[in-house]
Amino acid sequence: MHVEAQQKHFGGFFFSCNRATATFAHRTNHKKVVDEDHVSSSSSSSPSFEAFCDPLQSQQSSKLKPAGAMRNGRGTSEQWAAAAPGVRPRAASVRRRLVLAFALAVLTLVAVTAAAVALGVRFEECGGPEEGAAATAGPGRRGGERAEEEAAAAPWRASRLPGSLRPRHYDLRVAVRMDNFTFAGDVSIDVECVNATRFVVLHAHALQVSSVSVTANRPGGGAVRVQRHFLFPANQMLVLVLHRELKAPRTYRVNVTFDAAIEDELLGFFRSSYTLDGERRYLAVTQFSPTHARKAFPCFDEPAYKATFSLSLRHDPQYTSLANMPVERGGGDDDDGGGDDGWTTRRFARTPRMSTYYLAWAVCNFTSRETRGDGGVAIRLFARPDAVASGAGDYSLHIAKRLLGFYQDFFQVQYSLPKLDLLAVPKHPYAAMENWGLSVFVEQKILLDARVSSASYRMELTMVVVHEICHQWFGDLVTPVWWEDVWLKEGFAHYFEYVGTDFLFPKWNMEKQRFLTDVLHEVMLLDGLSSSHAISQEVQDAADIHRVFDWIAYKKGAALIRMLANVMGQRLFRKGLNDYLLSHMYGNAARDDLWRKLSEAMRSEGQGIDIGAVMDRWTLQMGYPVVTISKNRSERFATRYITVSQEHFLYGQDGRGNSSSLQWQVPLTVAMGNGSWVCSERLIWIHNKTETHRVSEMDDETWLLGNINQTGYFRVNYDLQNWKLLIQQLRTNPQVISVGNRAGLIDDAFNLARCRISDVIINEGRKHRTSSPYIRYHARTPSSGCLTMRCAARRAGYLPQGVPLQLIGYLAEEAAFLPWHAASRALYQLDKLLDRTDDYALFSDYVLKQVASRYHQMGWPSNAANGDGSVLRASYQTEELQRELIMLACSFGNKQCHRQAVGYISDWISSNKNRIPPNIRDVIYCTGVSLMDEDVWEFIWMKFHSSNAISEKKILLEALTCSDNTFLLNRLLNLSLTSDLVAEQDAIDVVVHVGRNPRGRNLAWRFFRDKWDVLNARYGEALFMNSRLINGVTEFLNTDAELYELKDFIQSNGVGAGPALARALEVVEGNVRWHRLHRRHFYQWLRKAPSPAHR
Repeated sequence: MHVEAQQKHFGGFFFSCNRATATFAHRTNHKKVVDEDHVSSSSSSSPSFEAFCDPLQSQQSSKLKPAGAMRNGRGTSEQWAAAAPGVRPRAASVRRRLVLAFALAVLTLVAVTAAAVALGVRFEECGGPEEGAAATAGPGRRGGERAEEEAAAAPWRASRLPGSLRPRHYDLRVAVRMDNFTFAGDVSIDVECVNATRFVVLHAHALQVSSVSVTANRPGGGAVRVQRHFLFPANQMLVLVLHRELKAPRTYRVNVTFDAAIEDELLGFFRSSYTLDGERRYLAVTQFSPTHARKAFPCFDEPAYKATFSLSLRHDPQYTSLANMPVERGGGDDDDGGGDDGWTTRRFARTPRMSTYYLAWAVCNFTSRETRGDGGVAIRLFARPDAVASGAGDYSLHIAKRLLGFYQDFFQVQYSLPKLDLLAVPKHPYAAMENWGLSVFVEQKILLDARVSSASYRMELTMVVVHEICHQWFGDLVTPVWWEDVWLKEGFAHYFEYVGTDFLFPKWNMEKQRFLTDVLHEVMLLDGLSSSHAISQEVQDAADIHRVFDWIAYKKGAALIRMLANVMGQRLFRKGLNDYLLSHMYGNAARDDLWRKLSEAMRSEGQGIDIGAVMDRWTLQMGYPVVTISKNRSERFATRYITVSQEHFLYGQDGRGNSSSLQWQVPLTVAMGNGSWVCSERLIWIHNKTETHRVSEMDDETWLLGNINQTGYFRVNYDLQNWKLLIQQLRTNPQVISVGNRAGLIDDAFNLARCRISDVIINEGRKHRTSSPYIRYHARTPSSGCLTMRCAARRAGYLPQGVPLQLIGYLAEEAAFLPWHAASRALYQLDKLLDRTDDYALFSDYVLKQVASRYHQMGWPSNAANGDGSVLRASYQTEELQRELIMLACSFGNKQCHRQAVGYISDWISSNKNRIPPNIRDVIYCTGVSLMDEDVWEFIWMKFHSSNAISEKKILLEALTCSDNTFLLNRLLNLSLTSDLVAEQDAIDVVVHVGRNPRGRNLAWRFFRDKWDVLNARYGEALFMNSRLINGVTEFLNTDAELYELKDFIQSNGVGAGPALARALEVVEGNVRWHRLHRRHFYQWLRKAPSPAHR
């Protein structure tokens, strides 16, 4: 089909060609655009939308007068020439002088006018990127005043929308061509004028705008003439300059016609593909969060500019289309195979008020399954036809139905839409996106094959679905006003991953256990760096928006919400959330709105806690405190008092200058015990740096335990005697201490021992400061005379280095998964520092000694399949502990574990039947590839390509990175950039996992640097991908040479990478410093390490 025919065909859908309005607007504006606005997108290469309606009309409207206008058929110079022959000689001389003077005056006037026009065009059009830079303040004027005046005169120069107009409703029509991956559209936006303005400023990016118009929404209002329109790429804005001001509080309609390509970059309106029966099939889907709706249609693309949307999609009838809302009654013509022209048009019902980034649509040839939730809500899952037929989506559909009812009951707010679609796509920049009524998931986060999926895979998939459905309330219904408070939606959704999963599977015990290791301990590692930031941080330009989507927003947000829920109690917490949602539904909210509703809930029960005053300390400051508890043994007080102090916890350097002045209002829960009993906990609020509090009477054998069940977001330290009593308790009767606190003690001890503090210490008569941010172990414990915590801190950190190692000596008696999981995380942190050292065997032998007893006791799982194929297993905690022990044993070189893994792989190859239990397949695959020859690698590579099970493909691909063969690793790295072989979202996993392999570390690091331009172009705009890639590749670097290479790379390529490179540099500097100062002492301790304790 020729281009002209394509254009005409698209136009037939959008307009009935009402020439009384469209032609007038086009003719009055087109000359201005062509002659005056050289930066406008209305050029000959971008046909107007009227051309889609009627090519002849478009040609007629383009016939413009020549630029050099004439009077009475003759130009000005001809009139002067005609007058010259008929004059007398004497008079001619005078006249010549007059003519010369007049000509000079005309030339001067022309030159001045040309300069003024040029300056005016440059000021108003601002087409080039270089023109977006802020002007320098002139002499005697402050830059701020100049910027304010300039923003008023040229509001498109500001990074935020000016606020003069607010959208009320979008009527959006999009025609999609899947044969050449293009789309064309027309949007009519009803706007309310808040402040009088001559400019319509909205967002548009990577769009070709062909026509614009503005009309007044009142009787006799008529059209508002558009002098010019242009794109301002620096701020991704479209500007309409009007002939007259729009008046407040009137309403107007802004019409824009545009077209663009359906890109392959995973953001905006993008395409994807899959193979079915040997045929390549395509689909197109949107991803608008956080700032990519502007790539699909001109809009007011900021969260606070909520409006309703009416959407029509036109496409080939072989496809179906989906959107936030169901198809309007009578709004689809696909029942009879399409419209009169053979194309299908689907008109979707009007949405509630929502932000632009939650609008969504998709064009695909998927099939679906459907169920009904409470209140008749239609819940549908769309996926590849073969995946739907196999039942791969049934599990997610089943839990989605239960979750919809759970959230409606928990929040006491009904789900707002008539349907909820779950769409599984082959590739997506994130695990999922919570578009209202049309949540989009990457396939591996929603499709499940129960026969081959492990318990951990089921858990991960479950939590993604729980997370996205929670967003239908926190995010879609109530949206943060601006991106600085993105944690208001992401923190809640991340917290409810665990609460909602507990509702589905109470025996998994996620919120009280797995939350600790996977959220609390994880984010504290990040938030303990000096490169961390406050959870609520100022956001100005587009680059800052992407930076707020990190684990601080997600995981710290979740941890603070959990802490608050425990302080308030579940009943009042739920009451406050209900009031918050009802008060701000279909609108926007900020953190103060949440604090206000939670405080009101507390006051309703006579509790006067000011939630805002408490939580501002946690959300507006970076980091968290370490709370030190010690018995007060002074002569002034009896032994029924404790001294509690707080200070900012940092691993590395002194931080950001004022970190020592940071204080928090800490809800500290404290319990006491002795041998076989523990008293009930009590809550103590810590407001100051140091406080003394009365507790029950204690004797010398009574230990103190703080932060019960680790509900608070802080670390807890004790005096050395108390640590000794706690260790003794764990060795004799660990069950007296809760499983959450056992895991918490392990995590706190290892991190307190590696944390450097800036106390001045005395060493051989010279004063100096300790210098390692990553002190993990120390060869010597303090001398017998060093009994106080301050003395111990001066030796190594907050704790002597032997304390965490003595603490995990009890693990032979530990039967619960969570403490083992906390210990393995700490041991792997050490492993990445030591795995290339000459004495590594000392460390691996130490770990195997800790593991051996429980590993042999637990044994290996049965390879028998569940009789009913059910994915619900009551033995989840046991399965996970068994897997954790096998992973530790195989990773650190247990011979029996290696033989078992090799046997499983050999049996699979010889019989072509995979009898490996699903829950340990990832461990077995990796171990087999690392120990066996190249043929096994090729076998796994073949299985990766032939497998149709999403979860199986993921672990097969990761297993390929475990090889000891550098040739194969290098081959895999290069293949990872070929999207036909490795999906784009999986390529990052390849690079990161090769970097975790000691044999592949240098390869991955070199590959990362050599391919940085390609990788950054592919993942740079995706919120988490670039950060995950940078952190994953660099966290294992620990030599001086690698540190130098990282610094050199940052200096050459650091622009645009965000805070991830600064964080990576801090981590690698700490790794190098640890090696320099403590590796030798650490190995000395291992040579003298006692054997694990046994009862």
